[in-house]
Amino acid sequence: MAKKKSKTTLKKKEEEFIYRGYTMAKLKKMKLDELVKLLCAKQRRKIKRTLRPEEEKLLEAVSSGKKDDIRTHLRDAIVLPSMIGKKIGIHNGKGFEYVEIKPEMIGHYLGELALTRKRVSHGAAGVGATKSSKYVPLK
Repeated sequence: MAKKKSKTTLKKKEEEFIYRGYTMAKLKKMKLDELVKLLCAKQRRKIKRTLRPEEEKLLEAVSSGKKDDIRTHLRDAIVLPSMIGKKIGIHNGKGFEYVEIKPEMIGHYLGELALTRKRVSHGAAGVGATKSSKYVPLK
């Protein structure tokens, strides 16, 4: 007879997120210089060439934790571990799209998370749109 597995072993354990061999706790404790070494070349170069005052202000607002919702126009800001769990409103050209930052987003730009275009869903053709409906009376 085949043995039945107990329910406790079948339940999936929540795995802790690991970014390039480091846990979230270690990533949050890291200084910016150490964290830069883990990022891709483009992000590493951007941070090494110093952050702009607007980006520093954004990081300050995130780390202070006073506001629940932080709104920004900085679509080229890089997601850092200090932002995880925060709700950030990213400007998409028309309004602010609120995104909850998750660990998988580390190293990405904020602009990648807030889409600027909507998906098009075409409706039915209107009256006069086709040759067959050209002479159909409106009433």
